[in-house]
Amino acid sequence: MLLSLPIFTVLWSIGADSDGVWQHLADTLLWSYIGQSLTLMTGVGLLVLVLGVVPAWLVTMTRFPGSRVLEWALILPLAMPAYIIAYTYTGMLDVTGPVQGFIRETFDLRFGDYWFPQVRSLGGAIVMLALVLYPYVYLLSRMAFLEQSVCVLEVSRTLGASPWRSFSRVAVPLARPAIVAGLALVLMETLADYGTVQYFGLSTFTTGIFRTWFGMGSSTAAAQLSAVLMLFILVLIVTEQWSRNKARFHHTSSKYSQLHPKRLAGWQSMAAMVFCALPVLCGFLIPFLQLSWWAWDTRELVNFGDFSNLLYNSLRLALVAALITLVLGLGISYAKRLQPGMPMRTAVRVLSLGYAIPGTVIAVGVLIPFTFFDNTLDGWMRGQFDFSTGLLLSGTLGAVMFAYTVRFLPVSMNTLDAGLGKIKPTMDDVGRSMGLGNWQMLRRVHIPMLRGSLLTAALLVFVDVLKELPATLILRPFNFNTLAIRTYELANQERLTEAAASALMIVLAGIIPVIIISLSISASRPGHDSRIAD
Repeated sequence: MLLSLPIFTVLWSIGADSDGVWQHLADTLLWSYIGQSLTLMTGVGLLVLVLGVVPAWLVTMTRFPGSRVLEWALILPLAMPAYIIAYTYTGMLDVTGPVQGFIRETFDLRFGDYWFPQVRSLGGAIVMLALVLYPYVYLLSRMAFLEQSVCVLEVSRTLGASPWRSFSRVAVPLARPAIVAGLALVLMETLADYGTVQYFGLSTFTTGIFRTWFGMGSSTAAAQLSAVLMLFILVLIVTEQWSRNKARFHHTSSKYSQLHPKRLAGWQSMAAMVFCALPVLCGFLIPFLQLSWWAWDTRELVNFGDFSNLLYNSLRLALVAALITLVLGLGISYAKRLQPGMPMRTAVRVLSLGYAIPGTVIAVGVLIPFTFFDNTLDGWMRGQFDFSTGLLLSGTLGAVMFAYTVRFLPVSMNTLDAGLGKIKPTMDDVGRSMGLGNWQMLRRVHIPMLRGSLLTAALLVFVDVLKELPATLILRPFNFNTLAIRTYELANQERLTEAAASALMIVLAGIIPVIIISLSISASRPGHDSRIAD
């Protein structure tokens, strides 16, 4: 109930009077918001499935030139904020950018003499978002493939299944909970994105919420649009669970042989290398090099003196938020496993809506009740004791952390749900037959088996908080800045080249944890022996 407070604050506004603004939106812009949001979700969802699942299978089950590097390199785009990559590619591919300039100069053409894809478009937004969001699906898919029994896959081959058929008919169905969990995170992140769609001039729910709030001056109508956005996520969750029809996915084999990836050769090796390297090249390396060039070009204009303080603030918030959401996510997911009744499932669904709400709306949902509490308490203390308590909750790092928890707890829960879903219920029965209580079962059985899921959940929240902007911008204490805020302030002033330095710091701060966690996930497979080389 406490963590759902911002959500209830938004839902409470549904019946409020918006002075005709909501009716105006319903008559004019609402269907445009719905149409473009659905198109964006569909395009991003299909693209991340291809970019996430296939490379995860290739780097796990096969070996080809560069596969060991690509195992962790495929996660690197996760550290790249979507709006930064949108700015970067627009600067590179626009009419005045270096790419089109090179084409005109090389072929002696003028503008209008040739066709070039429009970057600032719905298709461009789909590609930009997919390039930075596919690691959600890749991480969870790879973790699921690592935890699968080789014996099961070998049985499918003895029954005459080709490698592709074994992948599509055995491996993917077993990994479905993890794949769907990653896809759900991607779709919720797509719906909640503001920077990319606003920069590309698209009419989605998030841009509509901001225009209604700041342009029309109606926070009530903006909250009502947010409620419709939450309804979309609820439909996604219910539809996925209905499609499974109460099916569960468990490994029936308890034998986990050491992985012996198949070595590819010839055109298969080259195709696998190109397919896996392309997302890294487009989603990380090219924008990273362009940002590095801009940062070097403007090095004399950038003040690096306060970067250590900005980095410390960003890492501190990210680490604490990751730990809080990890503990709460594990407790809630395990409680749902123990008590899978309707009340618990309903509560989890409500909490899952938090990730779909833009950070700005969550910040308002936090600010309204926190400010009400502070003002009420201060008024009562003044009347009774002539003493002012000031602002105890609003305007503090506690309010920022509460917003982070509401926003990113679903990331932790979805990841841990996928991990718990692969642990057979008979494991719980065996533990209870040995006299283990619920706490002992969690500590001695589930947590060791969930090591990969725990690390993945911590990684996802850590990197997400590093990139989070709206909630921090609204709820932060005075004179408190992060790297994301500094990047936004400079980019908002059209000083993109100067913003490159702080943007690079966000990326660099997330790279090392990404690599470490990726290697840890690789070693978390049951039956893994680090002494045996691939």
